[in-house]
Amino acid sequence: MSDLLWQKSGVSVDAQIQRFLAGDDVLLDREFFLHDIQASTAHAEGLQRIGIVTADELAGLKRELAVLAEDFRAGRFVLDERFEDGHSAIEARLTERLGDAGRRIHTGRSRNDQILVATRLWLKQKLARLATLSREIAQVALDRAQAERDLPIPGYTHIQRAVVSSAGMWWAGWAEAFIDNAIRARDTLKLVDANPLGTAAGYGVNLKLDREHTTAALGFARMQISPIYAQLSRGKFEMAALEALGGATLDLRRIAWDLSLFTSAEFGFVALPAQYTTGSSIMPNKRNPDVIELMRATHASVAAARTEIEQLLSLPSGYHRDLQASKGAIFHGFGRGLPALELLPALLANLEWRQDRLRAAIDSGMYATDVAVEAALAGVPFREAYKAAAASADSAGEGRTPESSLAARVSPGSAADLRLDELRARLSALES
Repeated sequence: MSDLLWQKSGVSVDAQIQRFLAGDDVLLDREFFLHDIQASTAHAEGLQRIGIVTADELAGLKRELAVLAEDFRAGRFVLDERFEDGHSAIEARLTERLGDAGRRIHTGRSRNDQILVATRLWLKQKLARLATLSREIAQVALDRAQAERDLPIPGYTHIQRAVVSSAGMWWAGWAEAFIDNAIRARDTLKLVDANPLGTAAGYGVNLKLDREHTTAALGFARMQISPIYAQLSRGKFEMAALEALGGATLDLRRIAWDLSLFTSAEFGFVALPAQYTTGSSIMPNKRNPDVIELMRATHASVAAARTEIEQLLSLPSGYHRDLQASKGAIFHGFGRGLPALELLPALLANLEWRQDRLRAAIDSGMYATDVAVEAALAGVPFREAYKAAAASADSAGEGRTPESSLAARVSPGSAADLRLDELRARLSALES
């Protein structure tokens, strides 16, 4: 490991203690390294603007930071145990190549400042991806709701057959859910789109840093003004991002549950494309819906990540080393959540309804609600109409079809009035 910036003369560094302090920093910082380089470039520009580095030194710093980024992408530079973390690796590389100019890159910064801005840039990228994926999923669901709006399917409450439903209603539900997920991701992105660069360890520095410049250079919407709030927001913003992701993975979990049931032999309503299933390692007669089962499991990782950060935040104000542990939580939460969501649009676009099984599952009792409502419309008090419909549930379907039940479902949002144009307008507004 290179010399530690904070090492004191005459004090030896205990290797075991240092391994504990470093933890997974080097491994995790590989995820944030390019963002750290991006922020370091903006910081170097700011230092030149206040006279800490010369124009020539800035040119060298920017050149070497760009080379480092390319070397990292190409695998020519590896962030490993030679370095305490990503930030020390950047400084070591610049010092090796540029001497004193490289040593100046850390002026006015703390390691906390560096990881805070790097993870903030990373979170912005991930939330933008979440918003895009949510819109894609909503679009698939809307298109299928339009195409299959009149396809009857059984509707369930309490996992019991309840009423006649439609594929149009099923798809429209997921469309509206993921429109909301896209809005939540976008709104959370607006929350975290604040530049903490230049707040150091939470109290600023005795330099007139050009924070307005770095805010613009890094593409932040605003400067996070208070250095103390920059520290208070660490963890708080990460939790908000994981909550936005969690809204989407909660819906993913429920879609996966529906598909787990619908693809079972007992239901048999849906056929998945072959690539979404795997063979059993011991039972040659079956294919397993492993993809949707692992999708179902994904939310657990996102929820765990949020909980981990929440438990870190039982701290007084100011910077504390505990907060470094939040890096692993967001890495693991988004590392599980986004890949699962990325598989969802194609899965939804390519699943097939087995219409014969759907129709066979619609029994007479599923029309009982229609009978009760029709009696109420004719003037029978609903309580009496309900009791009469319950008593005659076995014959409620006589003379009825699933299509007629759906055509009579005229309450806003239900089968005969899906309001898909309104959902499409909301989705289009997100894309503008």
